[in-house]
Amino acid sequence: MNMDVAPRLEWWQQAWRLAAAVAVGVLPWLTTGVVLHQHGVGTGSWWFIGDPLVALGCLTALLWRRRFPLAVTLTVAIASTASALATGALLMALVSISTRRRPVEIGIVVLAFVAASQFAVGLYPVPNSPGSLWLRLAFPALTAGIAVAAGMAIGARRVEVRSLRDRAESAEREQAARAAQARALERNRIAREMHDVLAHRISLVAMQAGVLDHRGNLTAEENRVLVRGIADGSHQALEELRDVLGVLRSDPGDPEPPQPSFDSIPALVDDARASGLDVTFTSTMTGTPSEAVGRTCYRVVQEGLTNAAKHAPGAPVHLTLEGTAGDTVRVAVHNAAGPRDHRTGAPPPASGFGLLGLTERVTLAGGSLAHHPTPDRGYVLTVRIPWPKHGNEKRA
Repeated sequence: MNMDVAPRLEWWQQAWRLAAAVAVGVLPWLTTGVVLHQHGVGTGSWWFIGDPLVALGCLTALLWRRRFPLAVTLTVAIASTASALATGALLMALVSISTRRRPVEIGIVVLAFVAASQFAVGLYPVPNSPGSLWLRLAFPALTAGIAVAAGMAIGARRVEVRSLRDRAESAEREQAARAAQARALERNRIAREMHDVLAHRISLVAMQAGVLDHRGNLTAEENRVLVRGIADGSHQALEELRDVLGVLRSDPGDPEPPQPSFDSIPALVDDARASGLDVTFTSTMTGTPSEAVGRTCYRVVQEGLTNAAKHAPGAPVHLTLEGTAGDTVRVAVHNAAGPRDHRTGAPPPASGFGLLGLTERVTLAGGSLAHHPTPDRGYVLTVRIPWPKHGNEKRA
């Protein structure tokens, strides 16, 4: 951005500035006429006609001072020495070019004005006027210096205001970028929660529906149990989805719905067992981890049970929790290969983002995740998460 460009003026701003220049010039013009009359020197046609015409020309030239600043200011500085009424136009031109804060331009204009003023003293010959050269140089130099100082101050103020405005606009852009980043992070978090919630429930429902469709030798009671499990699982999936979507519709200050914790893992295992999953749960935890670690452990168990229900329905699943405060928490979910009589013709739908999102969640908690097939054609998911004593974990 060019810091020398002055703000654009409206026509009414131009008009009142020119009117102010005329008002400033009237006083020295009338003073000159009074002094000449007191000393018995006739004002003549120049004071009535020539002086106002020169002032009019200077005021007209000021209309182009922003397009041709140096040329206009030089013209006004030289011409104004022949007109007392043009004093206001001179001061306005000097202030205007000084706002650009270019020493070379200012120096050229001031020298031209001081030099031209020495040749214009004969237009109004006043008796007993100062005859020494340094006095004749000092007065125009002082006049130009005052105008230049005022213009420099105005220019500095414009630069400061423009700098503050640029900084404010930059701060607004940064704030908008931070808000967009926060919205993206929140969308990612909500999407991850939706995946964790729905993938688990829908996988259990799909597993029960697959058993109901594949096995024709079930008793009426077993069919009722499976149908009831499908209905309950679908209802719970809708309820949990409604809770997650409620965050999108709520105000930023509203409290979030309660998040799953470490204490909810046994209920999660019981739910999986009720849906037909053969789960063996072993825990050797020496305490209850913090909210962040517990929530991450819950999501790991949920994703492990979801994948077992998807890819190995009917296979036994071994869930192990180990950990000590101040050390690490180890979560392992191991499932064997699914029995043949539980396999259906169509594979369950897979999003492909479950382990990817879980890896991101575990990484945010400062842990590590590993998953791989086992020799018995099963699969194992292992996660290690730091368990600090004082609960300084990152939110996952």
